[in-house]
Amino acid sequence: MLESHHHTLRIGDKAPDFTAQTTQGNITLSDWQEDKWVILFSHPADFTPVCSTELTEFAKRNDDFTSLHTKLIGLSIDSIHSHLAWVENLKEITGTKIPYPLIADLNTSVAQKYGMIHPGEASTATVRALFIIDPTKMIRAIIYYPLNIGRNVDEVLRLLEALQVSDKHSVACPVNWKKGEQVVLPPPKTEKEVQERKETMEEMLDFYICKKDLLIQ
Repeated sequence: MLESHHHTLRIGDKAPDFTAQTTQGNITLSDWQEDKWVILFSHPADFTPVCSTELTEFAKRNDDFTSLHTKLIGLSIDSIHSHLAWVENLKEITGTKIPYPLIADLNTSVAQKYGMIHPGEASTATVRALFIIDPTKMIRAIIYYPLNIGRNVDEVLRLLEALQVSDKHSVACPVNWKKGEQVVLPPPKTEKEVQERKETMEEMLDFYICKKDLLIQ
């Protein structure tokens, strides 16, 4: 049985670097990332139905991620030969080419570094783990799904856009936020800031919940 890695990665941690064999050649994460955002996601196994739907959907939405300066990279603990055969098969049966690399993590070294194997769920497969890594190589969000439920690619995009908007404008994004909607100002830290808040024209529900429109996004 595979041992799970002792150190649990958390939001705010530096993304562990690695060199791995992928469907697009050997990749060292830090070099390959350049100055972009990265979404690293694992799937339990090649040639399985839920994973196939996910990979093709991420492929179809690849341009959306590219437009947000983001690179996708997938992973499972299958061989490179299995990956290549599966990618080829998906192209034949769905007409969709997988434009991003898939890591063949046969010795589980990357999966262990990222805590993608949850022995209670499966000891020989990665759960559906997804990490959003920013250009400074920091982990900004982590989403875990079980083996039998596919992810929502719209939500991954929404989360990525929200992170980028909040970084750029020093704001927060409220529940169900979508691009173009109002954002939330960080709560005031002093009495003076509370007073200033009350005097501005932001949509103010109370001194600690203030919304505003972002005109430039």
